[in-house]
Formats: sequence, structure tokens, C-alpha cells
Amino acid sequence: MSDFIDLAILPFRLPFMQSAFAVTLMIAVPMALLSCLLVLKGWSLMGDAVSHAVLPGVVIAYVVGLPFAVGAFAAGLVCALLTGYLKENSRVKEDTVLGIVFSGMFGLGLVLYVKIESDVHLDHILFGDMLGILPADLVETGLIALAATAFLVLLRKDLLLHAFDPMHARAIGLPVRLLHYGLLIVLSLTVVGALKAVGIILSVALLVAPGAIAFLVTRRFQTMLLVALAVTLVSSFAGIYLSFIIDSAPAPTIVLLMSGIFVLAFIRTVWQAHRRPATRESVSR
Repeated sequence: MSDFIDLAILPFRLPFMQSAFAVTLMIAVPMALLSCLLVLKGWSLMGDAVSHAVLPGVVIAYVVGLPFAVGAFAAGLVCALLTGYLKENSRVKEDTVLGIVFSGMFGLGLVLYVKIESDVHLDHILFGDMLGILPADLVETGLIALAATAFLVLLRKDLLLHAFDPMHARAIGLPVRLLHYGLLIVLSLTVVGALKAVGIILSVALLVAPGAIAFLVTRRFQTMLLVALAVTLVSSFAGIYLSFIIDSAPAPTIVLLMSGIFVLAFIRTVWQAHRRPATRESVSR
């Protein structure tokens, strides 16, 4: 029995596991809040685009000797702004523009990475290195998470109105352009914060799954934010802990748990939809 208890609490005693818990729970907050807005706006592919577009920025930052976060943020911002500009000045639909921009920038990043000799492991950039987080990474991620969360919480009502009805938001005097590009900047910043923890590819799941799950569960925006936050925090904590127990990678385990929760939420929604007509029919009789 004592051996079981020792194994159960061992992850909380190891410094690298403590750092993994801390960095993931910090970045989970803004990603959960941002996920709700991306789902409501139909911008899920935007999170995918920005996540993939940061790769050339990371490689260029390595070459010139800058922190990876600087290059990643610059590349993500260029992707977001370029997408917005192309959408506003062409007849091409937004999803098509996103596909062209992010695939082009991701391809550029792969070409640069192959051509440049470095000791940086591509797997760490693509999938994160949650168990190799340093104290400096914790500080950087904490500051990014704080800034992004403050923006999303303080402007949540304006962002919600802009998501549903940009024309009405403009008519009542809201700074629509500022909200639009401010959200893109926060998206880029949040992806940078998640880069070292979950990597480029797996950050997409954290930007989509929580909001999708919350959208299935509730129709109130405030409740949606809370549900998405709870799902992300629980999945992140449980995923890291479970990965240690079963000896798997933390980030994919987190994503797998979120996928399972989404399936359960979807089944619940379908079951309720089939139950309501039967209930109405029995009441009418």
C-alpha cells in the first residue's frame, strides 16, 4: 500500500514534473478563453495557421541569435496580418487564404530548418518539450499568459459582440479594427507561450477542443468560458499525471483526454436531442 502511495505522489516531488504542471496550467487559461472566441467566430483554422506559421520565425531567430519567442511571435503576427490583408483586398475566401498562408510559411520553415545546421531538435519545436522546461521558460510563459488573459477577460463583452455581429459593433462605436487585430496579436502571443510546452502542432488542439466542448455543453458565453477553462485545466493536469504513470508523452496524452471529453459531450448532446421529441410527444398525449 505504501508503495502505491509513493508512486501516486512521486510526480509532485520531481522538479521537472512540477515545472511541467506549472507551465501547462499557466498557458491553459488564455488558450481556453481564446478557444471559445475562435469557435464562435469560426476561426478554428486561424489557430492552426498561426501555430504552423511560427516555424520559420523560430528558425530565423536561431540563426540571428534571438530568443525563439521573438521569432515565433513575429512570424505568427505576420501570418495573422497577411491573412487579414489578403481577405480584405481579394475575393478569395478566408479559409482559402488561411490554407495558402500557413502552408506556405510552414513549408518555408521546414526548408530553412533542413538547410541550416543546428543542434535544435525539430521534434521539440513541433511537439514541445514539456519535461525540459527551465525557470526562465516559466517566467516567460507566465508573463505571456497574464497579458493574454487580461486582454481576453477585460474585453470579453466587446470581443463577443464583434464575433457575432461586427456591423453592429462598428455602429455603436466599438473599435472593430483594433479588436480584430488585437485578437490576432493575442492569438500569436498565446501560441508563442505554448510553443515550449506543447509545441506547434499540438497547440492547435488546445485552441479548438475546449471551445468546441463548451459549445456543445452550454449556450451562455460566460458559462462557456468557465466550462472551457475547467476542461482545459482538468485535462492538462490529468494528462501530465497520467503520462508519468503510463510512461507516455504529456502533450499527446492531454490532447487524447480532450478528444475523449469531446466525444462524451457530443454523445450527450445527441442523446438530449433525441430525448426532447419523445418527451414532447408524451406530454401532448
